[in-house]
Amino acid sequence: MAYDDTLFQLGMDLTRSSTAQEEDPCAPARKKEVSDERNDFFIERDGVRFAGTHLIIDLFGARRLDDLKWVEETLKRCVEVAGATLLHIHLHHFTPNGGVSGVAVLSESHISVHSWPEADYAAFDVFMCGDAQPHLAVEVLREAFQAEDVVVKEHQRGEEMDELKWQTAASKIAPVRHVMVSSQKKAA
Repeated sequence: MAYDDTLFQLGMDLTRSSTAQEEDPCAPARKKEVSDERNDFFIERDGVRFAGTHLIIDLFGARRLDDLKWVEETLKRCVEVAGATLLHIHLHHFTPNGGVSGVAVLSESHISVHSWPEADYAAFDVFMCGDAQPHLAVEVLREAFQAEDVVVKEHQRGEEMDELKWQTAASKIAPVRHVMVSSQKKAA
């Protein structure tokens, strides 16, 4: 019962459709048609194969971090300039400090935000796969929030995956591997 109550408080009542999963009817028309087709395919760049680019972006000395509508519009601009496909935005406005926390769910992955307006600080996560260009979101964030300093850390997700796993991921049918398990440990 407590589990159901918790989900209800998060907008995910199990007895009815979740409002968190509905599209925003007031959202402007998208440039791309949203379909069930995945746009999160793997990337190969400079001989390195990986799932996507994950940017950790810290804004310092930033403004308007408590303006929920501004944060939403900025996330939409980030999605547009990066060439990504917006599926849904969910934001929460905290009181009394006015911080904003939330996520823009993309066909190519996500952009998340958590802001501390009392400290003029915001933490953004921009993870995109496929042809999307997440680096283009950095300048949008800098300008929108008039940040005095921006720190960006980049990680290529999945670059450690071995070749066999990449072949499996690229194929339509995953191969079946049989592994024999022995109950006796071999001496070293």
